[in-house]
Amino acid sequence: MSILVTGSAGFIGFHLAKRLLNEGYDVIGIDNLNNYYDVNIKYARLEELNKVSKNLSNKFYFYKNDIENVEFLNKLFRDFNFKKVVNLAAQAGVRYSIKNPKAYINSNIVGFANILEACRKNNLEHLVYASSSSVYGGIKELPFSEKDNVDKPISLYAASKKANELMAYSYSHLYGIPSTGLRFFTVYGPWGRPDMALFEFTKSIINSKPIKVFNKGQMMRDFTYIDDIIESLFRVINKTPLKDAESAGNSDPSNNIPYRIFNIGNSNPVPLMDFISEIENIIGTKAKKEFLEMQPGDVANTHADTTSLENWIKYKPRTSVSKGISEFINWYKNFYNVK
Repeated sequence: MSILVTGSAGFIGFHLAKRLLNEGYDVIGIDNLNNYYDVNIKYARLEELNKVSKNLSNKFYFYKNDIENVEFLNKLFRDFNFKKVVNLAAQAGVRYSIKNPKAYINSNIVGFANILEACRKNNLEHLVYASSSSVYGGIKELPFSEKDNVDKPISLYAASKKANELMAYSYSHLYGIPSTGLRFFTVYGPWGRPDMALFEFTKSIINSKPIKVFNKGQMMRDFTYIDDIIESLFRVINKTPLKDAESAGNSDPSNNIPYRIFNIGNSNPVPLMDFISEIENIIGTKAKKEFLEMQPGDVANTHADTTSLENWIKYKPRTSVSKGISEFINWYKNFYNVK
């Protein structure tokens, strides 16, 4: 079977493509390779996927393009007759959305609409797409549950992800497209994004540069290791929501559509200062800390209630922060030849 993975040169997309290849799938990847962060990491991820593919009978096919390109998408769907699609292509980053909102409208709204239309025209069996814990906005009550009202996003990035959930719902309702949205909680690990805290902290500490600690360190995050994300994703891909009230999680038959939303988190939030201490211990160097105020669009705490996901796929993320950070730092030192 051929599976389409958009954003395949991205952090999660790369790891998912690698897992799918090793599970015997042909993987068709799309990525526009934009320069939001260092494109060299994206090219290195693609090189790694090509190496994996060379040793297998199934293959990785990559296309440098945008999901905003309707003609390209339509041709790709016709050529490969996809039954399953994982949409991870998006303009990422809460803070960047404040500076460059148009990028989020183009990729996260227009691009996602194109994906939905392509799915509608090609009798798709299952669409899995990335949402975000950012949709919870300024909700104070923890842990965050899929049942919470998420109508007050505090960044355009969060608003675009909430829009994706609503758009997918309408297509599932109108056209019966089975869809599953996944609200990721602070994903980290080897091959991670350079704009994320772990990458920035590690780089700065190794290079004796100060790290920026927002909200003066009074933050807590539900850090979720990449291997747990990929295991969850793989199981979700292979469990299609059915058109019945039970699978939709509703007792009301009028809500009888093949649509699901899940949190994916570690369910064990860690104070930011403890996270930094763990990095310091593993590197063996104390960080120079620059304590700053909270940034616009950011939140103080995240904590995922993953009960629904655990019941659905019979899996619970379990990697400890100490193990996850250690794996990342080992990768970082190897990738950048740090002695």
